[in-house]
Amino acid sequence: MDIKVSTRELLTLSLERYSQTDLAKKLNVSPKTVRLWEVREDGPPEYRAPHLQRLLFGNESHVSDDADFTFIDLFAGIGGIRMGFEKNGGLCVFTSEWDKYSVQTYCENFGTYHPVVGDITKVDVNDIPDHDVLLAGFPCQPFSIAGVSKKNSLGRAHGFECKTQGTLFFDVARIINEKQPKAFLLENVKNLMSHDKGRTFQIIKETLEDELGYKIFAKIIDAKGFVPQHRERIYIVGFRDDTDFSWDAFRAKNKDAKTIGDILHPQNGSENSEKSTLKNYIVGKKGRVNDKYILSDKLWKYLFDYAAKHKAKGNGFGYGMVTKNSVARTLSARYYKDGSEILVSRGKGNPRRLTPRECARLMGYPENFKIPVSDTQSYKQFGNSVVMPVIKEIARIMKPHIMTLIEEEKSQTHQYALLG
Repeated sequence: MDIKVSTRELLTLSLERYSQTDLAKKLNVSPKTVRLWEVREDGPPEYRAPHLQRLLFGNESHVSDDADFTFIDLFAGIGGIRMGFEKNGGLCVFTSEWDKYSVQTYCENFGTYHPVVGDITKVDVNDIPDHDVLLAGFPCQPFSIAGVSKKNSLGRAHGFECKTQGTLFFDVARIINEKQPKAFLLENVKNLMSHDKGRTFQIIKETLEDELGYKIFAKIIDAKGFVPQHRERIYIVGFRDDTDFSWDAFRAKNKDAKTIGDILHPQNGSENSEKSTLKNYIVGKKGRVNDKYILSDKLWKYLFDYAAKHKAKGNGFGYGMVTKNSVARTLSARYYKDGSEILVSRGKGNPRRLTPRECARLMGYPENFKIPVSDTQSYKQFGNSVVMPVIKEIARIMKPHIMTLIEEEKSQTHQYALLG
């Protein structure tokens, strides 16, 4: 069903059916937000249209007969994991993400017909639809090197003792236990494997294998074979039933992998900023990158002097400079602060930060991926994201095993039906 009405009209129709409070609850927003939409001339943001359509007209636009399998997207971020599995025939039937800016980017790009649920700890498992695959990039701060250092300095707990984030793994386990998906993919930082002398990963392994009965396969993958960036992450694949899955099928290098030169704005006028989402990043007929991305004299001097000081002490701390043939350091969520881990050399003059569009390219997102938020939020989102082509390749090698389990289940169901 393709309903061509404005979000203002959709809101009016929705409020004829639901109270402000009930509508807010269904859309995972506050009643105050609904009231603000009411007084706005153009109503709710455009990305809310699919959610309102589904509430009003049902689920027809969401269901696809072409889908090979279904999945849910937990701690979804901006949808990098979802995109990789969609490109392999998957259909997303449930999404959870708490950050409102990430939700905006996610909805702008996927137009999902199911409202994005916020706090997963408050979700009743019965409200989650059945699915074949569970996907979860659960929060990594409690296990990352930077996160552990920061929490230690503040005298705060980390890992599973961190009540606000570390225990979110157990919400993933809770859902796996209740819904029994045929497979799952969990993603986290490399340091998860060694955190707390390996005890954290051992707890995760025991939970998934001994308590939930899944066979797991863990692998640390560096994305440099897919994008020009060193980015090591741990991926944990799990299957409910016996399978001959192996990481041997994983192709660690993408033949279409780009270089830094490929992701940078060419600045030769070939990118038309007036007809694309590039208009905030490049200016003028020659397509020059906006001067706002060039480091100020003060910031560049600080980073240069800081690096020189640590180099003199024999340390490796400092900025990371890239040219067209470099492999960049890991893009982090703090990139918005000074851009120091990935600075683009301009030859003469101060270096510059990557633009948000270049960050999207560095993470393997397609050129038509929409970036509707501020630069600061964009940097945070891409710094927290997965490298999409890595996920796409993992989904590719998981799919045959997922489909085998689906067919086996169908066969068993048919046999039970014949037995009456």
